[in-house]
Amino acid sequence: MEESFVSDGTNPPSYGERITVLSMDGGGIRGILPGTILSFLESKLQELDGADARIADYFDVIAGTSTGGLIASMLTAPDENQRPLFMARDIVPFYLQHCPRIFPQSHSTVTRLQTLTGPKYNGKYLRSLIRRMLGARRLHETLTRVVIPTFDIKLLQPTIFSSFVAEMDSSKDALLSDICISTSSAPTYLPAYNFRTHDSDGNEREFHLVDGGVAANNPALLAMKPTGAVFPGGPEEHLASKALQYENYVVISLGTGTSKIEKKYNAKRAARWGILGWLYKEGHSPLVDAFTFASGDMVDLHMSLISDPLDVSITTFVFR
Repeated sequence: MEESFVSDGTNPPSYGERITVLSMDGGGIRGILPGTILSFLESKLQELDGADARIADYFDVIAGTSTGGLIASMLTAPDENQRPLFMARDIVPFYLQHCPRIFPQSHSTVTRLQTLTGPKYNGKYLRSLIRRMLGARRLHETLTRVVIPTFDIKLLQPTIFSSFVAEMDSSKDALLSDICISTSSAPTYLPAYNFRTHDSDGNEREFHLVDGGVAANNPALLAMKPTGAVFPGGPEEHLASKALQYENYVVISLGTGTSKIEKKYNAKRAARWGILGWLYKEGHSPLVDAFTFASGDMVDLHMSLISDPLDVSITTFVFR
């Protein structure tokens, strides 16, 4: 960083040589891992560009699924001075303070039986917390472009909330709080979420959403695709001119570490499972775990397929 772009509020990468993308996977409380990395990164940027430097100042697009979507919103939602509502160093303390109440632990037989007929957690504290934090802020207000995937359980298809789309379709310009609650509503763990929006003509649109990890637990590719759209004026023209030149991307993709459930299952055990076994086994849901991990890993594969046949190199930093 040869110049400081922070003081005038300009997003530096928008006019730089590269399209910069930050992507964060889902993973619940393991959002502590990307939070730790981003805190370190932001501190180094502050050493270069001053104490007011924030993560949102250095990325053209920030994408997040589930817990990653919450982090993306925390880092890009504006305060009253049009600066990020939270610093990166606030993320880890946020998780440590609130996760015991978001995911209260109980090993009673009654609680285990309840998970067979309803979500493991009621989500009330999480929903209240997110609404208090983000207030009435909407998607179009974020300080840089954001992309947050969810999955519509009624339509059985992904619903992607994107700053790019919100500018063209006001029905997708939802409250950030509604988007964060939706992308965090992991099946079997937290209840599905329903809300309504209205477009510029007053037409109502209804959403029936669950965790974005159902469709894209790693949103890196989703973060790259929207920059191909052409928006008149400003940095978007710059993005559009470079969007299909994959060598112009710098992608930082942050995972959430290895879950303790990895390698817990095997074919011998799974061969005996019926519906209940696939949905709930020893406090976890093998079916949900399988498609969540698979959707994230497939994105890494697709990223490699983009670059290799074209003999180009996408500069990607992957932390898993």
